[in-house]
Amino acid sequence: MATSIVAPSVLLDRRSQRFLALAVICLAELLVVLDNTIVNVALPSIGVQLRTGVSGLQWVVDAYTLTFAGLLLAAGNLGDRYGRRRIMTIGLIGIAVMSIGGALAESMTQVIVARAAMGVFAAAVFPATLALIINIFTDRRERALAIAAWTAMAGFAIAIGPISGGWLLEHFSWHSVFWINVPVAVVALIATLLWVPESRADTIGRLDLIGIALSIAGITLLVWSIIEAPHNGWLSLTTLCTAALGAVLLAAFVAWELRTAAPILDMRLFGNRRFSLPALAIAIGYFSMFGFLFLITQYFQGVREYTPLEFGIASLPFAFSVAIGAPVATLLAQRVGTTAVLVIGLLLIGAGLYLGGQVTVDSTYLIGVLPSMVLMALGLGIVQGPATESIMSSLPLNEAGAGSAVNDTTREIGGTLGVAVLGSIVASYYTSRIGPRIDAIPLTIMNDNEKSLVKASPLSVLELRKRELAPFFETQRENLIVAMKAATLQGAHAASLVATVAVLVCAVIVATLLPWRPHDGESVLLGWRDTDDTEPKN
Repeated sequence: MATSIVAPSVLLDRRSQRFLALAVICLAELLVVLDNTIVNVALPSIGVQLRTGVSGLQWVVDAYTLTFAGLLLAAGNLGDRYGRRRIMTIGLIGIAVMSIGGALAESMTQVIVARAAMGVFAAAVFPATLALIINIFTDRRERALAIAAWTAMAGFAIAIGPISGGWLLEHFSWHSVFWINVPVAVVALIATLLWVPESRADTIGRLDLIGIALSIAGITLLVWSIIEAPHNGWLSLTTLCTAALGAVLLAAFVAWELRTAAPILDMRLFGNRRFSLPALAIAIGYFSMFGFLFLITQYFQGVREYTPLEFGIASLPFAFSVAIGAPVATLLAQRVGTTAVLVIGLLLIGAGLYLGGQVTVDSTYLIGVLPSMVLMALGLGIVQGPATESIMSSLPLNEAGAGSAVNDTTREIGGTLGVAVLGSIVASYYTSRIGPRIDAIPLTIMNDNEKSLVKASPLSVLELRKRELAPFFETQRENLIVAMKAATLQGAHAASLVATVAVLVCAVIVATLLPWRPHDGESVLLGWRDTDDTEPKN
């Protein structure tokens, strides 16, 4: 089934115009990814000023990714129905407005609400970017190049996020990481209206409101139970009941999607191995990346006591490795096949995670930290480009919005669970080991509010170091800080091992079940052969 292009056809006939549209689309993507990376640098400042612990900081990250992941499927469907460019422009306007709300926030609740609202509008932008690329670039080789640029932009956003956030925090307050979104959104909005052509599907079913509600509720409850487990207890009635209810709702979502006439997520897509297994690889890759970025924030600023700008500079190798790996791997997969490239990328991620788990308080940056960052980032870049190309090449153009939404949803669900699971492991180790030491400190030295902050977050090292104490207590303070750092790294070691096992299991599954021959085989689901033809045949 064909997809109608609303903009003048001459715009798409000219190669330079197509790549100009690609540049604009990548700018919109940059804004969405930047919202995730830049806020990590500001977490210590937000935590200290608004007096919150690890759980609250996790929600600053997860409030965005939860609403983002939950609404991607709906937004992709709306883009197919009403026009992808139209939905993307609405999202850009919303991000700008909600960023102003975050910049003006004066409490943790207001920050989390602003982040959640930003996630809603980011969900309108992200699936539209990839769907527009698929419709603009119909030649297979040009499409691969465009997707490589799209995936490389994520790495570039990771690069400029920490360092730009660090520079902002060196000169302004944490509110500036919200203000920076406004001019970027305005420029992207104007450029989109000028140079990006409209596209939409010819026919589409009813909006699956029940499916949307079930997916949002199920994902939210499941992730909430994981984030709050260190405080409520992993085996507490609250944790177990909330997780079980979330799992039941997600099971009901799958059952509903299999029987409804117009599903928001066509579950039959997962019967196509070239669709489902790359999606799994992306989900596990982002589980590792988002969890790793959250942990590395604790390490650089809580253990090594870096300033935000120093943290941004130290994380640049991670970011540039992602940006380099994505386009190279996408082109390589065209020659040797997606499976080989995905397996190599997953093994590199696993190696990087394992090395990261061996870092100690005394480890040096160049020998202990840098190799793990580079290996993991290269692996992630190698995975996401070919996996995205495989997912989108498995679909006809008319389902570009739905396919893009599934691709993006797997990323965000993986990322959300990465922050939730790995962050909660660190919080459990840290709280159980530091809590008794803090409780033993007399109130004359540290009041209840200060104790609560130190017990909740290793980032409180920064605040603890600034406090003026009598010389007699300097030794005790230094011993406490060393204990806080050691507890943080013990949790990080355990979290790294969990992520390493998940990545290696995924590598075995992909190597076993995904066809190794490039573009070979037949899609029973979609009814067209996966050949080197430019367009899939209905």
